[in-house]
Amino acid sequence: MQYQPIENYGIVGDLNTVALIGLNGSIDFMCFPNFDSPSIFAALLDSEKGGKFELHPLFKTMKTKQLYMPDTNVLLTRFLSEDGVAEIMDFMPVEELFNGKELIRRVTTVRGNVEYKMNCKPRFNYGRSTHEVQKINDREVVFSSKGEDGLVLRLKSSVVLQIVDGDVVADFSLSPNQTADFLIEHVDKEHNQDRDFQTFITDSLFQTVNYWKKWIGQSNYKGRWMEIVNRSALVLKLLTSYNYGSIIAAPTFSLPESIGSGRNWDYRYTWIRDASFSMYALIRLGYTEEAGKFMQWVEKLCQDIMGKSELGIMYSIDGHRQLEETTLDNFEGYEKSAPVRIGNNAYSQLQLDIYGELLDSVYLYNKYGTPISYDFWKNLESQIDWLSSNWNQPDEGIWEVRGGKKNFLYSRLLCWVAFDRAIKIAEARSFPLNEQWRRERDIIYNSIYTDFWNEDKKAFMQYPGSPTVDASTLLMPLIRFISPKDPRWLSTLKRIEEELVSDSLVYRYRPDIAASDGFISHEGTFSMCTFWYVECLSRSGQLEKARFYFEKMLGYANHLGLYSEQLGFKGEHLGNFPQAFTHLGLISAAYNLNKKLNERTRKNGE
Repeated sequence: MQYQPIENYGIVGDLNTVALIGLNGSIDFMCFPNFDSPSIFAALLDSEKGGKFELHPLFKTMKTKQLYMPDTNVLLTRFLSEDGVAEIMDFMPVEELFNGKELIRRVTTVRGNVEYKMNCKPRFNYGRSTHEVQKINDREVVFSSKGEDGLVLRLKSSVVLQIVDGDVVADFSLSPNQTADFLIEHVDKEHNQDRDFQTFITDSLFQTVNYWKKWIGQSNYKGRWMEIVNRSALVLKLLTSYNYGSIIAAPTFSLPESIGSGRNWDYRYTWIRDASFSMYALIRLGYTEEAGKFMQWVEKLCQDIMGKSELGIMYSIDGHRQLEETTLDNFEGYEKSAPVRIGNNAYSQLQLDIYGELLDSVYLYNKYGTPISYDFWKNLESQIDWLSSNWNQPDEGIWEVRGGKKNFLYSRLLCWVAFDRAIKIAEARSFPLNEQWRRERDIIYNSIYTDFWNEDKKAFMQYPGSPTVDASTLLMPLIRFISPKDPRWLSTLKRIEEELVSDSLVYRYRPDIAASDGFISHEGTFSMCTFWYVECLSRSGQLEKARFYFEKMLGYANHLGLYSEQLGFKGEHLGNFPQAFTHLGLISAAYNLNKKLNERTRKNGE
């Protein structure tokens, strides 16, 4: 197969970046040294020109399995054959312990005498720059990009390396219990030439395993489905920048939402929406340190834009807003799904819902974490004052449509949340309160019931006059705008089930009759919307149905418990991978459903 299915990959990371490793042992995607740096391996987007780091045994026939070491982000890929058993341990020493910027691969023969092939083929600057290779000795080479990125990588090995046409290869064999190690690192990282190579690999492996086990051990979640909840938490942690505290939406770019449709976006940035929801999930699990670092990132952001402009919808990991979108014409795209885009022009869109998500996260952090500072409050205050004068205008909405602005229901809902949570924060802390916020909040509240309610369809619609509902409406009871048992909500939920739910899977909207998104294609179901649906069922008291659909949805995860953005018609994973929004939705649904089941058990005396 020229391209493996997206769901065939696992990820490892160091809190700077991640690598995607296929079931065949090939690293087919890695931006380095940071999430939003140019790629050095991107065979997932062009099998010939993207670059890869292949490592595999030379069995004639074999089966492969992949698993994480329990409660860690250390990945094990196992190859099973009549001729022997081999395995690769992939991990990245975490930034917090090792100053990051290293990828380590340890291959071990378990049974038999096994021959192996290694081929390291970096392609710098998204495959646009040539490079040269310098041989330091038989077991160490240096790759140097000739492009403007100027990246220099060091590859070290415990076996002999050869340079062939600008790539580095190794052919070697290992007997049972023998290992071979490979390390690729950023040359600007401090490098201790005196350290014993294999001792460092072993020590960093055990320290990395212990780091992840200690981190997941801090979770306060001890309920049902703990393994998959822990895996989702570990994914969210991998998508968090240790240096900045920001949380990216996904670590990949331009994996298609629909094959050949042009819906190929760069998600390696911090969406205020996605990151805020990630913070909710982390707070629920007891990770207030991560929530605090995100708040510090936001506080700096508010200071940077205070008096300049309104809040942006998305930023780079270090807080910059200019993310100009360009096309990589040299890449053919995953399964030839061009164009391949980097950057994201959605940064310039107006999406008014972000104020609500941000203020809700600040409200929760102020309540369950550390009280926010006066200066931070004053910066937020200026943003809410801006919203007071600007909420009643059309925007591109949560789905970032490129077919024109609308007065979307979801945007109105979250503007209501912004004012409501700002009022609650001010009252809890006795901060001075702009009474206009209360007036605007109540105007929005009444408007939603009058302008967005369709009496004939007994549902809240996507926008005033819209012929359809929208899956983002599932957040109405979750953000506490409406009771999950209110008759209007239950009839809206029924309409969503009729129009958007396919078995346990949920579409965002019906593209044939909804607001135009600027594309003509058949899109998949949105996995995060399924988890919203489950939580709505749980909150409304439909516990058996909620549990049934939740556990069915767990069956759509890949072999490691990871989810991309969407599921296609055949259940295949589509879109950028793994997606934070899906995993935080899983955490929230599991948390609420487990709580409701426990409450019923106590009530019934079971």
